[in-house]
Formats: sequence, C-alpha cells, structure tokens
Amino acid sequence: MTTSEKTEKPSEIYTFRDEDIARARDLVGVYHAMTQREQYTRASPDIMRNFARSYGDDNPLFTDEEYGAETSWGGQIAPPMVNIAVRKELLADPVPREQRRPSFRGIHVFVSGTTTHWYRPVLDGDTLYGFHGTEKVEEKQSEFAGRSLIITGLQVQFNQRAEVVQTQRVITIHTERHESKKRKKYDSIEPASYTPDDIARIDEIYAQEQVRGANTRYWEDVEVGESLGTMAKGPLTTTDMVVFHSGGYGFAPYTPCASRLAYKNRQRIAPFYIPNEQGVPDVAQRIHWDSSYARSIGLPAAYDYGMMRDCWLSHYLTDWMGDDAWLESMSSQMRKFNYLGDTHTFTGEVVGKRTEGGRHLVDVELRGTSQRGEVTCPATATIALPSRAGVAVELPDAPAEFEQLAAQMLERDAELRGERRAARNGAAS
Repeated sequence: MTTSEKTEKPSEIYTFRDEDIARARDLVGVYHAMTQREQYTRASPDIMRNFARSYGDDNPLFTDEEYGAETSWGGQIAPPMVNIAVRKELLADPVPREQRRPSFRGIHVFVSGTTTHWYRPVLDGDTLYGFHGTEKVEEKQSEFAGRSLIITGLQVQFNQRAEVVQTQRVITIHTERHESKKRKKYDSIEPASYTPDDIARIDEIYAQEQVRGANTRYWEDVEVGESLGTMAKGPLTTTDMVVFHSGGYGFAPYTPCASRLAYKNRQRIAPFYIPNEQGVPDVAQRIHWDSSYARSIGLPAAYDYGMMRDCWLSHYLTDWMGDDAWLESMSSQMRKFNYLGDTHTFTGEVVGKRTEGGRHLVDVELRGTSQRGEVTCPATATIALPSRAGVAVELPDAPAEFEQLAAQMLERDAELRGERRAARNGAAS
C-alpha cells in the first residue's frame, strides 16, 4: 500500500461510550496509588534547575544550589509546578476491574483549569509519590465539539516521609475529535507574524523583568491595588515545546518514547497513536507541535499545554513575592488556546490583604493576555508573606486524611517491594 493510499483511508471515528461515562461517575471519591513514574523520581539540584529553565525561569532559588543554601529554606527548592516532572511509581494491589478508570478510547482531552495548594517545599533528595481520584463528572454540550464530558480529578503528591507536598485539582474537557473538526469554530484565526520592531517591543518587556529574590517583600509594605508588574512569554515556538519536555514534562501515563519503546507503547495504548500524513503511527500528543495534525481536528495550529501556562503563572508570582514568601494556592482557567507563534504578557494586582491564624496573606488576581488582546488564562492566587513584626512565613497544614492515606500507601509499597525482593532472592537460590 502506498503512502497516499494510507493517508486517504478514512480514520476511525470514536464517540463517547455510555458505559465509560457511567464508570467515570462511579469512581467519584475513589483514590488509587499512582503506579506509573514521571520523567524523574527524585529531586536533585540538576532536575530542579532544568525544570525551571524549561519554562523560562532563572530564579536562583530554583536553579542555584549554592544560592539556596543561604536562604531561609536552607537549600535549593523546586519550582511550584515540579509535580508534573517528578514522581516515583508506587507498588499497590491490583485495582478491581469495577474501579478501573474508563479508557475513553479515541476521545480528545483538553486541560481547562487547575487549582493547586502547596504545603511544603520539595528539597534536594526528596522522592515524590502520588495518588489520584475523581471528584466530579459533568456532561455538557460544547460550542467547540458538541457532546463533552468535564471531569475534575484530584492528584495528591507526597514525599518519602508521607508528608503531603501539594494537592492539585485538574479540570479536563473530553471531546469527540470528529465533532471538533466538523464545526470549524477556529477557522477564522490567523497565525501570528512579527516584524523586527514587534520582537523589539517584546524584548523590552523581557529586559525589564526582575526576580525579587533576597529583597524580602513584607506584608505591611503591600497595598491593595498595586501591580505585580509585567512578564512576557513567547512568541511560542516548537522549540519551546521541546525544551519543556526535555526539562521534565513526561506526560505520564502516555509517556511518548522512541523506537522499540514506542512500539511497546503502541501495543499498550494503540488509540493514542494516530497515523500521520506518511501513514506512520504517531502520538496524538503531537497536536502540541504538529500544526498540520492540529488543523486536521479543526484547530488553526498546534498549541501549548495548560500545564505550561500554569508554570508561567506561578513563575510570574514567584518572581514578585521573593525568597521568604510562600505560594499557598493558585486557581487558573484555560479559556483560549495558545497557538504556536502567540505571545503572552502577564499582569496582575493585589486584591486583598488579611491575617489568618497569625499568618499574613495577600490575595492576587493575574492573567495572561495574548497578542490578540484575549485573556487566555485568568487566575487567582494566595501568597503568604513575612511580617516586619518579625513573623516568618508559616507553612499551611496539609489535609490530615490525605497524609494518613499517603502513609498507608507507602507502607503497602514497602511490603510489596519486600515481597518482590524475597521472590527474586528465592529464584536466585
């Protein structure tokens, strides 16, 4: 069969299966150990630095081991969004068939928003684990893709001491690929283009950006209504996407890979591999760097990850707040696509100041705005700041029920690893 014959063959049309939707609803409130590893399993100075640099962050608190040792944290710490790059697999008992997550075969998934709470820093040598579950399932009709399913999932990340590092609620929109292509909602969007003067104006923003760093920002000095400044991101390129992955975003459980590993992965999750224009099975994830594939499902160009913009939003906040502060929470929405070639500017302002149990907090609103003037990623956040009264930042308490569940999962993981070692030693003798 020739290449043209392969590409002209109609692709299989996938639609929602009612049993998958019912299964998703049955799993609300059920939590399971995350049994697949991410790109990395243990934090190190190199991993923390490379992950920060993957989204354009040169804050020395995240990138310089020697600098971190001189801060109140006593060492280099990981950027807030490191959960998308670092996680070791947990050994766990098999999930009962009736509790297995539905496959949603051939259904496209978009991240529409996240809410993250941070409870303690990730330090050099920390191993991270996680468990996850579903909190909410809603069925809706979408303007973009017709029938849609909105699922709010919860991921809890904890360290080797069963201390919860963070919780993250992720809202994903599941759509039928053929419907999004048929509706052609985004056909009128033109790819961005730039003159040298345009690039110079973006460069002016970059030149003015500053990391607050060791210049402590005190709660008393912050005023409601004050600006957090301006940060630039873009123009977005394919290189940006490659660097983001090379810095640690591994996209588990899909874990794109090469050669024999890709073959094995294709046997495991065949619907994730969609033939390209040469008839070669390639990951559906290439929608983030392959504009021709993006156009085949109704979009004008490849686009970024929602998690990349969460990294940008958190970068904007950590640059402003300084070394001695703590980013407690951030809630974001992904309202518009961010296509290759798009440029974003990030702005924000303080909208509230308060004390809570002796802790000094500020609330901010922030957003990323594209060169089209569209706010694609509005967000809110809460930051704990030190006080001039000599009160250092106190970290928030993690949910006790999650730490208890984390301890149980680590205990079971240790038991199963012990059984595995004993079986290997027995076989060897």
